[in-house]
Amino acid sequence: MTDTSKGVRISTATMISALLIAVAMGAGLYQVGRGMASRGDTSGLTITGSAHVNVSADRAVWTLTVTEMAPTASPAVARVSQGVDALSNYLKQGGIDASLLELGGISTSYNLDYNKGNSTGKILNYQASRDVTLRSNDVEKIQKLSQNLGIVLATGVNVFSNGPQYYVSTLADLRPQLLANAMKDAKIRAKALTSATGGSVGAVRSARQGPVQVTAADSIEVSDGGVYDTRTIDKTVTTTVTVVFDQK
Repeated sequence: MTDTSKGVRISTATMISALLIAVAMGAGLYQVGRGMASRGDTSGLTITGSAHVNVSADRAVWTLTVTEMAPTASPAVARVSQGVDALSNYLKQGGIDASLLELGGISTSYNLDYNKGNSTGKILNYQASRDVTLRSNDVEKIQKLSQNLGIVLATGVNVFSNGPQYYVSTLADLRPQLLANAMKDAKIRAKALTSATGGSVGAVRSARQGPVQVTAADSIEVSDGGVYDTRTIDKTVTTTVTVVFDQK
């Protein structure tokens, strides 16, 4: 074999290798380009829209506890029964039908005597208690009765109450309209954002509902899991949606 033929063969092999490398690089760049285009296709404009409505509670639940103490269990139970009767009469005179009152069972316990921080083993007194629960749709009446509960306390009856709890029974009906308004709000915000840069809003890619917040009127309290205020009659119901739009 001559030196000339060897040179030709080496040159041909070199050219083939260079061609293979170029093809491989081209294919790699093509795949990278496709990957970048794919990532671009999955990107979108993410906007959160919100909507709220002011409502009034239409359901009240009020639990009151009558508690009495005495040296022995029997008089403690008797005093509790008298206290429950006095409380029930107060509620009935306030316009509450007796059928709306739910009486719990009477519970008893005892308190031990202590001397210098150590129990003597002797029973100091007995305590008896009973719950009275009232459920009503007349929330204004319940509110008024709770505000005037001092009338019963003034008679010497020991009544404990954390106040009525107020609920909105129409949340299921409010939710669809709130979601629709939140979606509209999200689109308005998206249009405002894209128009400022000369773009436009496309179709909705995805939407995710946020928690429903039932707060006192004008409250800014929120929670990741949702809030449900039961202390007030006047409430604000708020919901949010997170929407991903196409961009044009």
